Formats: sequence, C-alpha cells, structure tokens
Amino acid sequence: MGKKFIPVCEPFLAGREKEYVMEALESGWISSAGKYISAFENAFAAYIGVKHAIAVTNGTNALHLALVAIGISKEDEVIIPDFTMIASAFAVCYTGAKPVFVDAESRAWNIDPGKIEEKITSKTKAIMVVHIYGHPCEMKRITEIAKKYNLRIIEDAAEVHGAEYFGKKCGNLSDIAAFSFFANKIATTGEGGMVVINDDELAEKCRYYKNLCFPIKGERNYMHNDIGFNYRMSNIHAALGLAQVEKLDFYIGKRRENNRQYRKHLSEIPGVIFQEELQGTKNVYWMNGIVIDKEKFGMSRNELMYKLKKEGIDTRYFFNGMHKQPSLIKYDCDCEGDFKITNWLAENGLYLPSGSNLTAADVERISLTIQKFHKKK
Repeated sequence: MGKKFIPVCEPFLAGREKEYVMEALESGWISSAGKYISAFENAFAAYIGVKHAIAVTNGTNALHLALVAIGISKEDEVIIPDFTMIASAFAVCYTGAKPVFVDAESRAWNIDPGKIEEKITSKTKAIMVVHIYGHPCEMKRITEIAKKYNLRIIEDAAEVHGAEYFGKKCGNLSDIAAFSFFANKIATTGEGGMVVINDDELAEKCRYYKNLCFPIKGERNYMHNDIGFNYRMSNIHAALGLAQVEKLDFYIGKRRENNRQYRKHLSEIPGVIFQEELQGTKNVYWMNGIVIDKEKFGMSRNELMYKLKKEGIDTRYFFNGMHKQPSLIKYDCDCEGDFKITNWLAENGLYLPSGSNLTAADVERISLTIQKFHKKK
C-alpha cells in the first residue's frame, strides 16, 4: 500500500457547517436571501473590526466591486504588486482602468513601498495592496504615500483572514478591502467573497452595485439607473461561512502551528528560505511558502517538486509576475522595468501543504522528505 497523499490544501469543516446548511435547505431560503446572509456579514464585520461587510460570489468580484465603489474607471491607473495572483490585476481591468506593477520586497514578498512613488502619475487613483500568503504589507509607509498623493488604498485581503498589523486586523487598514472564501482559504464558503468597509456611503454603493443596481430603498419597479452586477452570495454559502468564522481563530492557530513545525525541521537546511514575519505583524500563513536556492540546496525548485510528488506530497508553484502575463501584455499594460524580486520568487518559490487539517505527523513527514533530498545533493 502506498503512502498517504498529502494535498497542498483542503477545506477544513470542523464546526457547525452541516447543521447550518441543512437548516438553510430546510427553510427553503437557498438563494440570495435568508438569515445566514446577514448573520455571516455581521459576524465577519465584527471579527475584522469594521462597520460593514457585504457578501458576494467570490474574491475577484469583491475586488471589482470595491474598485467600482471608490470610482475607478477607464483612463485611471491603479498601482498593484507585480507578485500577486492574476485576479488582482483582472479586477482592475474589469473597470477599464490600467494596473501598474511594482516589484516585491525580498523579506515578506509583499509590494515594495520604496518603489511605489516612481510609478505614480497624474492618472493614478489608488494603490491596491495584496497581503501575500498571509503576511500584512507595510501599511504605515504605504498609507503615508497614499496621503501624500491623495490616493485611495484597497486591500486585496484574500489570503489574510485574521492577520494583524500592529494589533489591527487586515481588512481594516484602508479605505476598502476584499476577502476571498475559496476552498483553500483559511475560512471558506467553497466559492465566495466579502467587501469590508467603515464608510457608510461606500457600503451602500457596494450593496447597490452588487444587486444589479436595484434601489436600496423602496419598491422594485424594474427601472435601473446604472449598470450593476449580480454578485449576490447564496444563503447556503453564507451558512457555511458563518460556521467557518465561528472557528476562525482555531484555524489560524493550526496554520501558524504548521509554520512553526516547518521552521523547526527546515530552517537550518541550507538553501531553504522562509517568508519573514516582520516586526509588528501577525502572519496567518495561508500558505507555507519557501524559496529554494539551487546552489545551496543541491537541486532546483522544479526538481524538488517533482521528487515530492513521487513521494505523495503535493506542492504548488509561486505566482508568476504580472509583467509576464500574456493577457496583461495584450491589455497594453506597461510590462517593462526591473522586477528582480518577483522573478526570483516566481522562478524558485513553492508552497508546501498548508491546510488547517494537517497533522504534526504530516508536517514532519514532508519536512523529513525535504531533508532527505537535501542530503542526496
């Protein structure tokens, strides 16, 4: 019998998910109305520490809705990290605006604040920060830049449920933020997203645009003054989400323990580089990413991934830089310039199994397998 296969990440449903979903089914409220929508929104808003949370169909739509709410449109530019998942850039493109790319910094792998100002033009309207793999961006410096140039800040918080920056949770560090609840996220609804905001007017805009621009108040006369979107979350998905939020601190604890165990086993192995946890931050380690220095480790990232796969251990490549994306080149984004850190991460980084349901034995097996390959260099 072969070894147990360890996937990169699986959803962990350790709370009242089945109970809540069954109640939603039995009530007949299975679409975009029902008690779990507001219960999920209220619970998540309270957890993040914001006034408003608006549930939507997925994290990409949450980003798009956030951009629309703050008025991003054609001819505008939005600064985003070059090292991110493609959804960050696509959401900007959906508005007709142009994403403008900034290289990563080498320690936590987030957008480099020192390289933002050189990308600001008269068309720049906002900075989108992406808290990568669970680690908050350097928000103090980024906020100072935004104030200097009168720019909005949007947080792509898809990967940082519960992460903190100097005691304040990600999602509450900007004008508006977007979360994802995809199946591999720390809290999941299978598919789903959330926009979180403190501003009452922005919140009303999000609720208006996410529901095909039906009037917020008054009866439906089927007259629509603006072009809206059908980004409504279902009551069933929200039932899952509420159960997940109730256990969110538990799941975060599991992710952080995974990281602690990986570091215990691997931090002394030459050529294995971990994401740093910078001062004043709490990294929730959505993914346990490592960068492989081929010369010191004795094999390339790709060779290691291949060998781990043969041992029943699944891994994933890091994101590719936005400046190399054919879709964004065709969209006429400026893809020239120096993206040295992004290229280094994309060429040498992988993430290890990181699910909240990993056992200590799983992490030890993964780590010892990596140690074994290092010894065979």
